[in-house]
Amino acid sequence: MPIAIRNDITYTLLKKIKETGEGMHEVHFHQNDFPSHRITISDFLGHLDYLNQKHYINAEFTGNAYATQADVPDLVHPQEFDLRIANTLGAPDGPLPHLITFKKAEMTEKGQKLLEKLEVNPPIISDEKQTIAIAEKDLPFLEKVMVKSGLSDIFDARDLTEVVFRVMRDLMTTEAADRVEAELHEAAEISEDKSLQLEIADLWHDTNPIVSFLSRIRPPLQPRGIFRGIDSDRFLFRVANEGGMPSNVNVEKVIKAVFSATKNELSAARIQEISTWLPDKIRQLWEQA
Repeated sequence: MPIAIRNDITYTLLKKIKETGEGMHEVHFHQNDFPSHRITISDFLGHLDYLNQKHYINAEFTGNAYATQADVPDLVHPQEFDLRIANTLGAPDGPLPHLITFKKAEMTEKGQKLLEKLEVNPPIISDEKQTIAIAEKDLPFLEKVMVKSGLSDIFDARDLTEVVFRVMRDLMTTEAADRVEAELHEAAEISEDKSLQLEIADLWHDTNPIVSFLSRIRPPLQPRGIFRGIDSDRFLFRVANEGGMPSNVNVEKVIKAVFSATKNELSAARIQEISTWLPDKIRQLWEQA
């Protein structure tokens, strides 16, 4: 069963990995790394696995990431998280080979960026079992889209974001679109994959040079008189059909996720200006995001 990813645990893990060395190195976690803090073995191992899967760290694991066995103790009492973790309730250090073993890790550039953001306002370690996810504001743009849309693939998030932006831009004058682009010069995703090394502005401007060029020479595709232009139905249709939308994902949810992540990057003036260009139902999604 997936666990909730918590700011406080994430901060502690990243901070410890950074402080203990560079490159792939052994990291030993002790109980006093989590003072006054209720943390289960499942919490601990699940967070390490999550950070590894999302490329905040590079780590070596073995076994089950989420420790769902009924015989896992409720609280972490052993003096050290290492090769030996209790396998019976109350046992201090029995071996548990079917749980993952945390061997070595190194911080990635993406993990360093997240740690820097968390260090601005360090999470308070509480003795309560919180279920607060990593703050959305601390995630890169495309991961914000994934979290809110239900998309499971970062490349789907990139492609669908670009289509949503394309349709939005087609509704606007070139001057209005340029004002939006000017405020979007933040990294869309921190990644070693060159296809993800984009600014949000690159997605807004459109990575397809032909589409980008055409969008600058055509008039706004607003519905007027007998000219249909882009109304709400057409907006939804284009996003659903131009971006390779996964069959199990709701198009309105994706649009709203892109809107929400985008509004986080814009001034109040730009947010209001974009609203004036959107057709009725799409404007409602923008305002709700």
